[in-house]
Amino acid sequence: MNTIPTVKLLIGGQFVESETTEWRNIVNPATQQVLARVPMATRAEVDAAVAAGKLAFKTWRHTPIGVRARIFLKYQQLIREHMKEVAAILTAEQGKTLPDAEGDIFRGLEVVEHAANIGNLQMGELANNVATGVDTYTVQQPLGVCAGITPFNFPAMIPLWMFPMAIACGNTFVLKPSEQDPMSTMRLVELAIEAGIPPGVLNVVHGGEEVVNAICDHADIKAVSFVGSTRVGTHVYHRASQAGKRVQCMMGAKNHAIILPDAHKEQTLNNLIGAGFGAAGQRCMAVSVAILVGEARKWIPELVERAQKLVIGNGAAAGTDVGPVISCAAKERVESLIAQGVAEGATLDLDGRQPPLDGGVREGNFVGPTIFSGVKPGMAIYDQEIFGPVLCIAEAASLDEAIALINANPNGNGTALFTQSGAAARKFQEEVDVGQVGINVPIPVPVPLFSFTGSRASKLGDLGPYGKQVVLFYTQTKTITERWFDDSSVAGAVNTTISLR
Repeated sequence: MNTIPTVKLLIGGQFVESETTEWRNIVNPATQQVLARVPMATRAEVDAAVAAGKLAFKTWRHTPIGVRARIFLKYQQLIREHMKEVAAILTAEQGKTLPDAEGDIFRGLEVVEHAANIGNLQMGELANNVATGVDTYTVQQPLGVCAGITPFNFPAMIPLWMFPMAIACGNTFVLKPSEQDPMSTMRLVELAIEAGIPPGVLNVVHGGEEVVNAICDHADIKAVSFVGSTRVGTHVYHRASQAGKRVQCMMGAKNHAIILPDAHKEQTLNNLIGAGFGAAGQRCMAVSVAILVGEARKWIPELVERAQKLVIGNGAAAGTDVGPVISCAAKERVESLIAQGVAEGATLDLDGRQPPLDGGVREGNFVGPTIFSGVKPGMAIYDQEIFGPVLCIAEAASLDEAIALINANPNGNGTALFTQSGAAARKFQEEVDVGQVGINVPIPVPVPLFSFTGSRASKLGDLGPYGKQVVLFYTQTKTITERWFDDSSVAGAVNTTISLR
């Protein structure tokens, strides 16, 4: 009889079995095979993880910056060596195709490489002789124990956004991966320990709402980073902020792409298909609304034709373009929204319910590419983040009208414009109220040299989750003003003013 493996906790450098009585199955969304069981950690286990981080911080904060950098140089090497192994785990538990899984890991790897450059990123400032014989300088000091709460859709990239930068800055970390697909995250954690992260500097707990609340409430956690849904992110932001923590929450989205009639037709159609249906639409940066301007409205049949050619199936199979959504509940929700879109009067140009599949994957959570046209604000498929392979097509008479539609939406995560006009592109990037802007780039997630900058309802907190901004998030600026006197200094009169002279 085969026993189902269990996912471990990481506390104080040791991978330990949870003592909880509450467990959840990790299910392959393409086959419904139970891969492992994940524990819902107890409050005592969360406390132990935080205590381990607090103890380790006493020494880790003083570790030379070069030592920290070399750990992440080693870590990026290990990730490269184990890329295909981690991708296979990720595909089995999350569903995305193997090439997309490798892309998930690679985008996280870029942040690890950035963390290895911490010596240049965590530098303060110096001003000499701000007053007579007075110098002022700043240092960026670590905060203490920080925590991260990550979503199911990027179980490699988003954890790698968080703990490497926090730890490179001199903090210790408690990570709570998604309970739906933590296995690839844990393999990356194992590699981080192999790279030389000391005991207690990185800790991992698993769980749901109770563990999230424990992290938000814990007095010894100084900062919390979150990526996930708007509902949970809003809860985390307010609860953790009220507990006195720094908080950054990257949340929901409804990303629009404007297509002008002068856009490069072949490239634009291919980009819309990839950005709308890749990862089964389960990306917070997916293009979920295409606004066709003017004559571009005639492109709908060709868009549908290309979407119909995508291969739907198990992400582990070669040639698959669209894998399953994460769970049976997710499939039911997406299909319910498709039905609601029809009921509310949108035109269903391509129905992804009951898609054509190979015989071996009938049990999976499959929804095929779905395209609606005639979509307007007020319809559920427009107002809600579907988080499935559903592309909504809206129409506009002009670029101004299309920009107004985007700016009226409460979300501001990502947007794109497809055009060959530099003047139109400049107008768009100046006037659109969205954090990440792409010009002929459908998913404009910035490389780690820059910061992820979602805005409005897509983000709570002032600083982004990687790039230069995140160094400010994970450090406290201390300003030192100093003057030195030598023995020959002549004593002056007492100065009772606030000025330095």
